[in-house]
Amino acid sequence: MQDLTFVKTGKAEFDDFYPRIKAFLQQDTLDMKIDNKKIRGYRSPDTKSVWIRDYSDMMRGFKYFEPDLKSTVEHFAETQAQNGRIFDYFTTFPEKLPCEKENWSKYVRVPVEADVEFRFIKAAFLAWQCTGDDDWLQQLLPNIEKALEYIMTHPWRWDPQHQLVKRPYTVDTWDFAYTAGRHDWLQFQITDDTYWGIMHGDNSGYYESFRILSFLYEYLNVTDRARYWSQRAVELKERMNNVCWNGRFYTHFVKLNPVDIPDCDEAEQLSLSNPMNINRGVASHEMAVSIINEYRRRKDITGAFAEWFSIDPPFPDGIFGDEVLKQGAYCNGGIMPLVGGELAKAMLDHGFERQGVETLKQYYNMIAEKNETYLWYFPDGTASSVETSTSPDATPTDGWGSSAMLYAFIEGLAGIENASKVFKTLNVSPRWAAADVDDAQVRVGYEASNKSVSYTYRRRKDFIELDMECSSSRVHFHVLLPDGRRATNVKAGGKELEFTNTQIEQSAYVDFMSAISAKEKVEIQLK
Repeated sequence: MQDLTFVKTGKAEFDDFYPRIKAFLQQDTLDMKIDNKKIRGYRSPDTKSVWIRDYSDMMRGFKYFEPDLKSTVEHFAETQAQNGRIFDYFTTFPEKLPCEKENWSKYVRVPVEADVEFRFIKAAFLAWQCTGDDDWLQQLLPNIEKALEYIMTHPWRWDPQHQLVKRPYTVDTWDFAYTAGRHDWLQFQITDDTYWGIMHGDNSGYYESFRILSFLYEYLNVTDRARYWSQRAVELKERMNNVCWNGRFYTHFVKLNPVDIPDCDEAEQLSLSNPMNINRGVASHEMAVSIINEYRRRKDITGAFAEWFSIDPPFPDGIFGDEVLKQGAYCNGGIMPLVGGELAKAMLDHGFERQGVETLKQYYNMIAEKNETYLWYFPDGTASSVETSTSPDATPTDGWGSSAMLYAFIEGLAGIENASKVFKTLNVSPRWAAADVDDAQVRVGYEASNKSVSYTYRRRKDFIELDMECSSSRVHFHVLLPDGRRATNVKAGGKELEFTNTQIEQSAYVDFMSAISAKEKVEIQLK
């Protein structure tokens, strides 16, 4: 039986992209039974646990083929604390062999983490988008509200002065804090000596969560709550950009306590949440362009094989308490496909389409060589290993980074984005012109609901045609045009449509809307 999701262009780097990443993700499943309930999860690359941060990002890859998108989200909701706090992860497998042998059910919240709740909300939203289950969604809304109330009121999570989310001094979104040598290993706890600050990626994540909750309430016709969360999102975005934007990119850590790290140019540190901020919507187009150019510049001056830096420049070797955290390793300057996928999506959306395509092709060539993908690589291209990682495992089927690349591939290059639930509202943004592809067949579907949408793309000298097929969708088209061309006429089903020629940097697009049921031919005339 043919997969609900496929891309056919005649070029292996595009046609095999989804199947290869799907195969990685299928090796990352983790099935557990807790309280007599089966839970289908996807594991992090370094341990047999279901971390909500990995899971929610990986959903952008496995949502296309995984039928059970609810059980993990439900379990995080069922184990939510009364104050709204969500666990980081759960497992029924021994984690630190050979000293840990018990296969009990284990739950952990790493105290220094401030991003957990927004990741839970994103996972719930993605599950609803793919299943279309409104009753399930409404049952989760109290959990979502409690999670956000926790973040905005708990003294460990909210800075009342700046009205922004705070955290201890970690490497971007990672889970151990700088202690200036006061702790003898990785510090996961909050103490009287904790150095506090604002990390931009936490706040962009909660901005997206506020927007999600506003959207869901609007969908459910709860207009007062929709307006409330929309306004909170606007205010958070404004405060974050005022506090964290330094004119070129987002400052890694805006300190609330005075602390200086010797031999480290903290003001120049470009950290991994920067491209995520773009894709979550807090960065303007001009800010996005600045961030993208900064990553490209860093690749040139460092000589790294890719610009997907976890952080650059890195911290001095070992200052977080573990000697393997050398410069260029793991989250201390390692090169991460997780960052590359987010960066590729940002490039495709903001006028750097050919660079975005080249990023996807570079990644495909990496994984095709040995059919392996790792969470991180050294700047010279050497893959991570058990010996060079802080974690007990380093699997060659990393789903976290590969799903980020797939997100950029399907929603950025192939350009199919579900903008509501089960494709009722669609953004269709084929960017095949940047990949020198004249003919493409694309279908995207969800096994969880058996819903799909497809198009056949044809580009010729004077026209582009899209044969669309979907059940019943309102579609916003945003079609990349060949260099130097403009649209002169747009038709759908033989009827002329209003359209706008737009430009993003040097890239020309045509934008228009159409309601499509079943099958319809879209024709774009060019000059």
